[in-house]
Amino acid sequence: HLVESGGGLVQAGDSLRLSCVGSTRMFGTYDIGWYRQAPGKEREFVASITWEGDSTYYADSVRGRFTVSRDNAKDTGYLQMNSLKPEDTAIHYCNAASPVVHGLSYWGQGTQVTVSS
Repeated sequence: HLVESGGGLVQAGDSLRLSCVGSTRMFGTYDIGWYRQAPGKEREFVASITWEGDSTYYADSVRGRFTVSRDNAKDTGYLQMNSLKPEDTAIHYCNAASPVVHGLSYWGQGTQVTVSS
């Protein structure tokens, strides 16, 4: 249901923009979250945006560097990542969660982000 893209290998200080495209017209009614999982670590929350796009939330580790946004007309969510650090290296996943039906959510396959020092 969700396909991420935009990952890659960059140097510290560079930027990347991840995209998450939904395959359903219901995409615009789901909250979008971004998560990441580094090797040997648990998956962690990065950022999220409500279905209306009126509220955003960030992990302390990325606040001020990352920006989450969405374009419901395109069924697409975005994660703009600036000032990337080596510790941002991880597989980044998109999640679409229903704000109405508890537990109803979808995950993308993930996209690798690697930041070299």
